[in-house]
Amino acid sequence: MMNYATEPPPPSPAPEVPTVPAVHADDLTVVRGPRTVLHHLRFTVPRGRITGLLGPSGCGKSTLMRAIAGTQANVTGTLDVLGRPAGHPTLRSRVGYVTQAPSVYDDLTVRQNLHYFAAILDPGRAAAERRHQHVTQAIADVDLTRHADALAGNLSGGQRGRVSLAVALLGTPELLVLDEPTVGLDPVLRRDLWALFHDLAATRGTTLLVSSHVMDEAERCHRLLLMREGAVLADDTPEALRTRTGTDTVESAFLRLVDEAAASRTKENTR
Repeated sequence: MMNYATEPPPPSPAPEVPTVPAVHADDLTVVRGPRTVLHHLRFTVPRGRITGLLGPSGCGKSTLMRAIAGTQANVTGTLDVLGRPAGHPTLRSRVGYVTQAPSVYDDLTVRQNLHYFAAILDPGRAAAERRHQHVTQAIADVDLTRHADALAGNLSGGQRGRVSLAVALLGTPELLVLDEPTVGLDPVLRRDLWALFHDLAATRGTTLLVSSHVMDEAERCHRLLLMREGAVLADDTPEALRTRTGTDTVESAFLRLVDEAAASRTKENTR
């Protein structure tokens, strides 16, 4: 496995980072057909931190991540990424995006997949050595060195997901948008991936936005965005959320916030 800590590290202080947030949203709305998927969201994602995007399946997490990556249609309001409008051409090499479904070519080896995507990001013969270094580093980061020459189609689902993550790491992106990267993984691999995420934030200053519906992963984040039914219920640190709700866990805090939101809607409807 990856050579990281044997226990999940607690969120550690990250180095000083630029004052402009990695992501800033104001009145962000996404409409898909007759349905409003995201409702007037307002939040920021600080740089150099791990921000967890948590909520039940179907609450809008993937839609929000596609909007940040610049691949979602019908987005209104303000959504700035690294100081530019989401989807701006200059963000292509600065943002790494990993979807839930692995995005790799099954008939290529792990190494060939990475060299292919590296050539797209950094074309030209003069960049060949730089690409080779980036590919080697990315394969090592996700602990696939022993499988580097295996066909992607012959790998397990978790390994193919790690190939997608390695592709996103090419070129050392400033922002990593990871849509449920640990779903379906065994506990040891989940632990090691979270150790990698903390290493990226602490040593490289990478900003990570990681979505999950597993509440225990919230404790491993520096900051949290809690979502339900297309709305942000809270934008704060795990400790602040527990203190604010008088609970012992983020899961209990989330449930308390859901109950408060439901009570508020009931009160509004009875006026």
